[in-house]
Amino acid sequence: MRILISGASVAGPALAYWLTRHGFSVTVVERAPAPRKSGGHAVDLFRPAMDISEKMGVLARIEERAVGTKRMTLRREGARRPVSVDLSKIFGAASDRHVEIMRDDLSEIYYDATRDDVEYVFGDTITAISPDGEARFEHAAPRRFDLVVGADGLHSTVRRLIFGDEARFSSHIGAYLGVATLPNQARLDSELRIHVGVGRTAGMYGARHLGDARALFLFRSAHELDYAHHDVARQQQLLRNTFRGMHTEVDGWLDELDRTPAFYFDSITQLRMDTWSRGRVTLVGDAGYCPGPAVGGSTTLAVVGAYVLAGELGRAGGDHERAFPSYERVMATHVSGSRAFALSAARTLIPASRLGVSGLVQGARLISALPAVPGRAFVRLTTKGARLYNSMTVEDYPGDQLGVD
Repeated sequence: MRILISGASVAGPALAYWLTRHGFSVTVVERAPAPRKSGGHAVDLFRPAMDISEKMGVLARIEERAVGTKRMTLRREGARRPVSVDLSKIFGAASDRHVEIMRDDLSEIYYDATRDDVEYVFGDTITAISPDGEARFEHAAPRRFDLVVGADGLHSTVRRLIFGDEARFSSHIGAYLGVATLPNQARLDSELRIHVGVGRTAGMYGARHLGDARALFLFRSAHELDYAHHDVARQQQLLRNTFRGMHTEVDGWLDELDRTPAFYFDSITQLRMDTWSRGRVTLVGDAGYCPGPAVGGSTTLAVVGAYVLAGELGRAGGDHERAFPSYERVMATHVSGSRAFALSAARTLIPASRLGVSGLVQGARLISALPAVPGRAFVRLTTKGARLYNSMTVEDYPGDQLGVD
């Protein structure tokens, strides 16, 4: 049985790995000309994704590539002195199994785990999918597949082809995210520097193995901004207009934007669909249920979704009419919880008032000041996201070859 996956970032290779374990023949098509190394940003893997990665035999590589952020310096806009926070105290109390890793590193690890067993087609994209499974491509000749899976992110081509325009399903939560790869002039190693003001938060972090640093810009907007997805100059100007004058350090980050080798900008948007499947096609990860980039734990959700989808297809012997509804039922609670958490996280990370800014800073100060035992207890009460994702339970699907043909 042949399955086509669109997208070779995280969900696509993870899904390909488990599908091959269940005996399916898998092809992955990716628009980029090669495995992506575009800079990216750090993503969180919580316990369920760590457990799945361990079953894949790649946990050691993931832990080797961990960003390892241990300290945070938080400065309120206009304040003279920053607050220093021991992040290891927060991570240790929030989750007994958690890694922060660059998205591109994770993608590479999953790709390496599948490249010998999966057909990868780079530099191409799907342009049409017929009800009987014939896929047409921008460059390659048409091919027929039994099933097609969109693992191609928030702006999914597969979703657009099958379900229609993205605007029908996207819910803008009033915030935007920018990420830039910049020189690590401050020699940040395992440190995150954050500047927070009303409606805007900027930060930078680095790690020894990166060689450079990542600057992050999060801000609120009362209305949706007018920009094209590929108009980098316009996107960078939006960041300059929003963050200029916040702090001399942030101004320095903005001055480097013209020279960044890798840049990302997008709205923080949730996808809200009644179903992720239609006929022989389904969606996984951000393509189907993105809770919000940078605020919703979408990477853990994508890894879990890939594992569940492959497991349900394996259990059903490839019968998508049984497997797709089961997959959606299993993931429904996880997706709903992630959406709710993302809205809460956005309010916390980008405070909308001076009171919200003060609350964020005071909370960080309290965590730093409390002794170890009560500090851990306080963190457990306040790290809702980690508790949400760590509480996800995932069934053990048989990993042996099921001989599906």
